[in-house]
Amino acid sequence: MLHILSCSRPARLLIRGHQFRSNLRHLSDDQPSPMTLPPPGFDLAKALKTDHALDQIHTYDPESSSSVKSTKEKPETKLKVIKRDDSQNYVLLFPGQGSQFVGMGRETLGVPGVKDIFDRASQILDFDLLDMCLNGPANMLDKTRYCQAAVVVCSLAAVERLYTQIPQSLENCVSTAGFSVGEITALIFSGAISFDEGIRLVKVRSESMQYCSELEASGMMTIFFGAKNNVSLGLQAAKKWVEEKHGIDTPVCLVANHLYAGAKVVAGHEETLRFLESNHQDFGIRRVKRLPVSGGFHTSLMGPAVPIFKETLNVCNVMDPRIPVYSNIKNLVYTKRGLILKYLPKQMVRPVAWEQTMNNMFRYEEPEFLPNIVECGPGKALSGILFKINGKAGRRTTRVEV
Repeated sequence: MLHILSCSRPARLLIRGHQFRSNLRHLSDDQPSPMTLPPPGFDLAKALKTDHALDQIHTYDPESSSSVKSTKEKPETKLKVIKRDDSQNYVLLFPGQGSQFVGMGRETLGVPGVKDIFDRASQILDFDLLDMCLNGPANMLDKTRYCQAAVVVCSLAAVERLYTQIPQSLENCVSTAGFSVGEITALIFSGAISFDEGIRLVKVRSESMQYCSELEASGMMTIFFGAKNNVSLGLQAAKKWVEEKHGIDTPVCLVANHLYAGAKVVAGHEETLRFLESNHQDFGIRRVKRLPVSGGFHTSLMGPAVPIFKETLNVCNVMDPRIPVYSNIKNLVYTKRGLILKYLPKQMVRPVAWEQTMNNMFRYEEPEFLPNIVECGPGKALSGILFKINGKAGRRTTRVEV
């Protein structure tokens, strides 16, 4: 039986015949490991209010040598066509913020070990996570500081349920990926980060991103467009208009999520999004849809959160993942711990290149070589997006209800 918890580096999974300690093992009467991230008494808001952090809201440079830990690891720059036959193997995908709903997790409660997962996470997070997932209310669950952890833990509970249904899906899992915060779920699943440390990372990530969201009014919006469009000009026009009419220095309006051809998520200052809502048709944008989030995620507006997250990550016992984890950063696959330490903090201020990630994961020489794909977690957005990117891969996708 697979269990997602542990005192150190939990559970055993069988991946391609090799036994390894994943992050999910039987939770006995152990308490969370003594290392606490952040330490007791840590004041996140105070840490973020330093002049150094606030100065970075528009100036954080993900490529700056001083912004990342030195590492000799280099990412892939050109990914190859996959020639092996994975038709009997599996790939797991994990959703991100926005997939949450009140009542999620209920379908997993009958699975052995799942209640332990929620209990352990609640100890680390300092709130009753299971109650939040089951009962909300929605306006609380939708808050960044709560929903990121809720989505991650429900996704790991889905892994436990999947194991009871199709054990070979974990034994024969060849790669994984997660959308935004789901990337941390994927790293926990891969064995690169322990459950305890992963939840602490999510706690710091969500609280610091919530704080950044409260510094300046910002948000996110999905835009839908056809072949004849000028999205880039629209984003530039929105920034110019806001700079001139509202006096905002260096306004932000950027593509934050690449979903599929004809659909992207734009993030930025509230005023830029209002401009696009009123003028989107002038730039060949057919339709816009606001997302229920209160921050401009995956843009420089999250800059103040990066040093805090990076500091937390650097004291985690990060290991090489047991299977490749495809990153949200274009053409990057996590295969070594050094890559995780260097690039995971950047993900907070970089666009989620999900369309490119899916194309890279399922770039198979022959369609019949495609693996079985499972979306583990709340919602069904990833399955729908994959079908639009790659219909053949989409038809090999199933979901685990939570």
